[in-house]
Amino acid sequence: MILNTGQRTDIPAYYSEWFINRIREGYVLVRNPYYPGLVTKYRLDPNLVDVLVFCTKNPQPMLEHMEELKKFRQFWHVTITPYGKDIEPNVPDKSKVLESFKCLSEIVGKRAVGWRYDPIFISEKYSLEFHKDAFERMAESLSGYTDQVIISFIDLYQKTKRNFPQAKEVMQKHRLELGAFIAECGKKYNMTIRTCLEGEELAVYGVDVSGCMTKQVLESAIGMELALPKKKGPREGCNCVLGNDIGMYNTCGHFCKYCYANYDEKVVVENRKRHIPTSPLLVGDLLEGDEVVAAKQESFLTGQLTLF
Repeated sequence: MILNTGQRTDIPAYYSEWFINRIREGYVLVRNPYYPGLVTKYRLDPNLVDVLVFCTKNPQPMLEHMEELKKFRQFWHVTITPYGKDIEPNVPDKSKVLESFKCLSEIVGKRAVGWRYDPIFISEKYSLEFHKDAFERMAESLSGYTDQVIISFIDLYQKTKRNFPQAKEVMQKHRLELGAFIAECGKKYNMTIRTCLEGEELAVYGVDVSGCMTKQVLESAIGMELALPKKKGPREGCNCVLGNDIGMYNTCGHFCKYCYANYDEKVVVENRKRHIPTSPLLVGDLLEGDEVVAAKQESFLTGQLTLF
């Protein structure tokens, strides 16, 4: 199975101690976000978990624990964007994140860590030319440390509109101009450019529009073939293998303006106060009346090596 840690929160940045405690104890409990009394138990066994997937804006806190994670096959997405504290108030200085990215790459290998430059939005401060300059400088810095970059333009979810009312949809002419520039940078710095749910309009520039975390991406990361069951993505047009997520909404402390996983800062603050590093749950502990159900887990590895 594929076990995801990063669709709902940033576990490496804020909950690395808790996660390593879960690895040591061999299981994790996840409260259903829509039916809170239903709790799923996942075994953290490398014979059952084919790939541990991380998505983070700050891998640094997890780096000291990488020795304990090496028994698991891994794939990492690290988001590095050029925005300042006005947009990403609690994300560390980008120069530090770039260095953490490089350290991570040296541990897991460049195929197992992808750079996310998303979401992209255009404003007076963060203009088209600003993005071009920032992207190329970052790409030059990360050259040799990853072979892929994922880009997407901002989606105006209801939560995003509420938290970031200034955000506007990126016009097609700007998407095409920036996409073409990024594609050229990819060729220059030996990185495949992938899009995340952006349709096929950038394919003409040589951009891979098949998805950001497809079967091929994961197989390349782990060097092994996966016989994955056919399953629809969470949104129309998504071909990614997202797996099961062990995070929880309203727990990320970055407080990025464009975030879709936090909808109330007060709730986030309260949830983080209720976090117990030794608990099997990310927030709080089991409650009377909770129903704990063991997840059905099976390996999808075929035993065959890939050609990557």
